[in-house]
Amino acid sequence: MKIAVDAMGGDKAPAEIIKGAILAAQKYSCEIILVGDEEKIRGELNAAENLPITIRHANEVIEMGEHPADAVRCKKNSSIVVATNMVKNGECDAILSAGSTGAAVAAAQLILKRIHGIGRPAIATPIPTPRGTTLLLDSGANVDSKPEHLIQSGIMGSLYAEHVLKIKNPSVALLNIGEEETKGNEQAKETYKLLKNLNTINFAGNAEGRDIPTGKFDVVICDGFVGNVVLKFGEGLALTIMQLLTEELTANGGVKLLGKELLDATFKNMSKRLDVSENGGAPLLGINGCCVISHGSSDAKAICSGIGVACDYVKSNVFEHIKNAL
Repeated sequence: MKIAVDAMGGDKAPAEIIKGAILAAQKYSCEIILVGDEEKIRGELNAAENLPITIRHANEVIEMGEHPADAVRCKKNSSIVVATNMVKNGECDAILSAGSTGAAVAAAQLILKRIHGIGRPAIATPIPTPRGTTLLLDSGANVDSKPEHLIQSGIMGSLYAEHVLKIKNPSVALLNIGEEETKGNEQAKETYKLLKNLNTINFAGNAEGRDIPTGKFDVVICDGFVGNVVLKFGEGLALTIMQLLTEELTANGGVKLLGKELLDATFKNMSKRLDVSENGGAPLLGINGCCVISHGSSDAKAICSGIGVACDYVKSNVFEHIKNAL
């Protein structure tokens, strides 16, 4: 298995991207091709001797502030475009990027193209819950979606949860402002009607925002605008809770009262369960190939995990399942 990694994408590129690739080469059975400025990459790659890591030179980078589609069309030798073309040409099985999400989505749609029958691709983000994982999609690929696009997200999310996350008969819910069928805007009400009559997935009704972190449903669908707001709100809330909890427990002798070792162990376990880098990447479902999008602030651990997500995606053959279903 060969994974093309955009070495120049992300807030901490290329150093953390390369460190993550080294970790992944040691952990997973895959070959990694780092795509980007060869001189900069080679300078960070000294510790990777005898590892299955190679370099593909690309002398351009798509910056976060650029218009995604225009940049993809104009910067033919950018790291994200070169890496995506490697998947299209069969040189690699998957691509991972922590750069501009818009550029990654645009490159996937323009180069790899959508699966026949798919109106809009969707980013499927795993959310850690007490019960395991809730898959949220779309979490940012499309800010506007029609009911038929949400239906397709439900089908793709269900198949990904089944074949990659190994959830048997995953429950699928529509994100709404209430549980009742009549709640929500016109988009939500029309989508509900269509989902209710769809017998290919386990539709479980409407989900409210509070249901996402509890793990009540396996898959929750919404448009990319709402999904991205939910995702970033959740990230901020988790960090705030950890900070407030730390402040409260360390005030007034709380550490001495509870015991420092117990407190340290508790925080370590909580941090691990809430850490987005444990998953490391979200697949873009609905395109002809595997594209995994990592957070812009990804460190080496997150990149390593994201490469693991790409490996699982390819091994599960979920692409073929989605293509056949649609």
